[in-house]
Amino acid sequence: MAKPIVDGLEKELEGKADVVRLNAMTSIGRQAAAHFGARGLPTLVLVDGNGEVVLTQVGIIRSGAVQEQVELLIAP
Repeated sequence: MAKPIVDGLEKELEGKADVVRLNAMTSIGRQAAAHFGARGLPTLVLVDGNGEVVLTQVGIIRSGAVQEQVELLIAP
């Protein structure tokens, strides 16, 4: 049940970060899962402006950790 958590993150991060949802059952979703090494569902991958993975969460999404990492990335 990651959807309610990701919905909340999307609202909290509006204007700070883009939230992109991919379905692992689609072609692009499978490609992204392979690229980022996703081994379970749900998987959340936080990528910085250079395309580097800075946080990965599998299973239960911990929104506080995601928000903290985004704040660190956008801090001056």
